[in-house]
Amino acid sequence: MKYRDLSIQTQREFPNNARTQGFGWLIRAGYLTRENQILPLGNQAIERLRTSSTNPSFLFHLSLPLFQTEAETYFPMSTGDVEIIHCESCKYTERIELAKFKKTALAHEEQLPIEKVSTPDCSTIELLANFLNLPKEKTAKALIYTRTSDNQFVFVVVRGDMNLSEAKLRKAIGEFRMATPEEIMQAGAAAGYASPVGLMGVLIVVDDLIPQSSNLAAGANETGYHLLNTNCGRDYSPEIIADLVQAKPGDLCDQCDSPLSTISSIQLATRSEFNFENILLALAETYHDDKGLTFPKSAAPLDVYLMHIAGNEMDTLAKAEEIYHQLQSAGLTVLFDDRDERAGVKFNDADLIGCPIRVTVGEKNLKDGMVELKPRKDQENSLILSGEIISAIQNLK
Repeated sequence: MKYRDLSIQTQREFPNNARTQGFGWLIRAGYLTRENQILPLGNQAIERLRTSSTNPSFLFHLSLPLFQTEAETYFPMSTGDVEIIHCESCKYTERIELAKFKKTALAHEEQLPIEKVSTPDCSTIELLANFLNLPKEKTAKALIYTRTSDNQFVFVVVRGDMNLSEAKLRKAIGEFRMATPEEIMQAGAAAGYASPVGLMGVLIVVDDLIPQSSNLAAGANETGYHLLNTNCGRDYSPEIIADLVQAKPGDLCDQCDSPLSTISSIQLATRSEFNFENILLALAETYHDDKGLTFPKSAAPLDVYLMHIAGNEMDTLAKAEEIYHQLQSAGLTVLFDDRDERAGVKFNDADLIGCPIRVTVGEKNLKDGMVELKPRKDQENSLILSGEIISAIQNLK
């Protein structure tokens, strides 16, 4: 494949909108536009990755730092759009909205009589806890939805110090939406002061910590009032008890009790498909130096970057063309830079694009029957007889 066939346009400077180093190098090397559109060289790289992906262990051969859940594979990136929970000790990994963690129940208490108290202007857990001088874990947080499949009014209860995971709730009841003010009123609840106590005809869903938490403060279903000492099972009966809350950094791993951490990441694969654009970005993040991309052979868009340096006495282009066809006949993929450009420009572009091997055909060495061979990551190059170039490349690891 010739340089012009891919319409490659490299850039000398990093774009000012480069959100990461890898993204910036992909733009500079002509794989992507500044607007994150795939260019022909990027498509060539992705097609090469797609061909390699028939191997089940394809991703692991790329030697990327990976995090795996049961169904998905992620690459850590500070600007990533997916938060994952990770245990460094046992390597448990899951999307944050689905992650399990070890929950700690409150100390056992004897159930106390329910008591209605005035709580003016206490429509949030924070305001309520401060007004009653209670820790947030001694409150019950109410969340009100309507299931979309049958318009069932759904009343969800989690402990006041925790946050609902909508993904976990979706697994428990199916798709849902926020309940309207009219639906809340019809159910007999009061927004900001709601609880399942006394409600009829509603689906009550509670986090599995709620039955283990005694004497919680909850809404009285009357604006300006709350109930003290509500107890699940005594004051209301849930239809569904499930893990509904979201993990956070510092929570303990459900498998080994070690602290969990959060990692920003991008998704590379699910059980059924790969995200090749994200894989290309992950490769660029991992494989680059101060000159450009340094893709390994298993991930490079082409095996060899072949270039010629114009001579005064010899037709170096014709010899380079001959070597180009020899390399292709040997099964190697080649990016042939046959442009009428200065040597320095070609060397810079070769480093930017990141093919594993560069072959340079120049007049000085050709007079001795030699061409220059340089692996992208090596500091030094070597001179090889032009007739031995294929075996020399094949012997490189």
